[in-house]
Amino acid sequence: MSVLFSPHSLGSLALPNRILVSPMCQYVAEDGRATAWHVAHLGALAASGAGAVFIEATAVEPAGRITPGDLGLWDDATEAALGRAIEAMRIVSPQTKVILQLGHAGRKASSAEPWLGGQQLPLDARGWVALAPSALAQIEGETPPQALSGADMARVRDAFVASARRAVRLGVDGIELHDAHGYLLHEFLSPISNRREDDYGGPLERRMRYPLEVYDAVRAALPSAMPLGVKVSATDWVEGGWDLTQTIKFARALKPRGLAWITASSGGISPRQKIPVGPGYQIPFAQALKEQTGLTTIGVGLITQPQQAEDIVAAGQADFVTLARAMLYDPRWGWHAAAALGASVDAPPPYWRAPPHEHAHLFRNATHGAR
Repeated sequence: MSVLFSPHSLGSLALPNRILVSPMCQYVAEDGRATAWHVAHLGALAASGAGAVFIEATAVEPAGRITPGDLGLWDDATEAALGRAIEAMRIVSPQTKVILQLGHAGRKASSAEPWLGGQQLPLDARGWVALAPSALAQIEGETPPQALSGADMARVRDAFVASARRAVRLGVDGIELHDAHGYLLHEFLSPISNRREDDYGGPLERRMRYPLEVYDAVRAALPSAMPLGVKVSATDWVEGGWDLTQTIKFARALKPRGLAWITASSGGISPRQKIPVGPGYQIPFAQALKEQTGLTTIGVGLITQPQQAEDIVAAGQADFVTLARAMLYDPRWGWHAAAALGASVDAPPPYWRAPPHEHAHLFRNATHGAR
C-alpha cells in the first residue's frame, strides 16, 4: 500500500493523502484583489488529487506585497475577491482542504513581476517604500527599506490578525504564516537582515521575539480548532546567517504554542546564498526538524516524481510533501501519482470517466454508467 496515499492530519485537518499544493505567487492580482485568473488557477489545482491546496502568499497590507500584482487580504474588496476564488475551489472539489498563507514582503517589497525582471521598482514607477527590521537593502545599490518603529511593528502585527480574521470569515481550513524566503518575519530571524539594537535584535531569543509575537496574536484570533502552521527557511545558505540549529530552536519555541505543522524551505535572505540545488535538496531539513522536535513536517523543493515523493514519506523524512512547479506543469499530478503507485484519489464526478481503461478504478466512489 502506498504511504503517500495514506491518510494523515495537519493539526485538526484529516487529509486523505500526503500530497499538498505549495503556495505559488501568481503576480496578477489587481490592487491586491484576486481576479478571474485566480478562480481558474485555484479551481484547477483543487482538482489535482492533493489533500490540500495552499493559496499563494497573501499580503496583510499593501506595503507588504512583493510586487504590485501580489494577492492581498486587507479590506472588504480584497476579501470579497478572494472569496470568489475560494468558492470556485469548493465547487470543483468540496473535499479538498484550503489553506491560506499570510505574509509580508518586508525589504523585498516594491519589486517588478518576475517576467519584468523582478528588480526593485522606483518610487515614480509603481514603487513604494519597503519596510524591514533594519534599514539594510536586500541588494547593494537598491534604495534601503525603512526600519520599522515599535508602532510600525504593532500595526503590522495587527494587520496579520485582521487578515487572519478575514480568512476565517472566508471559510479557509487553515492558515500558514510565511516566515521564509527573505520576507519580513524571516528578516527578523536572520542576523544578516536584523541589526536592531533594541529588544528585537541581537541574540537569537530577541530575533525570534517578533515572529513569535505575530504567531501568538494570530493564534489567539483564530478558532481553537483551526490549525496554524509556519513556513521557514531552515538556512540562509550564507555563512554567519540563519541556519538549521537556530531553526530547530525556533520550532521548539513554536511547538508549545500549538503549532500544527512546519514547512521546511530555505534561502531568500541574500543574493550571496550558495544553494546546492538538486532533487529533494531541502528534505534533510524537514527530516531534522521532525526528528529534533516531533512536529508535523512538510518537505518541499524539487519533488517531481511519484516514487520520489513516496520514498520521502515512507522513510519518515517528512509527513507531507508539497509540490509547486510540478503542479503547474501537471495540474493532475495527484491523479498520475495515484495511477503509478496503485492508489486512488477523489475527483469531481464530471471527471470520473477520464481515466483510461487500465486505471478505471483510479477515482474513489466513481461510477461509470452512461446512457
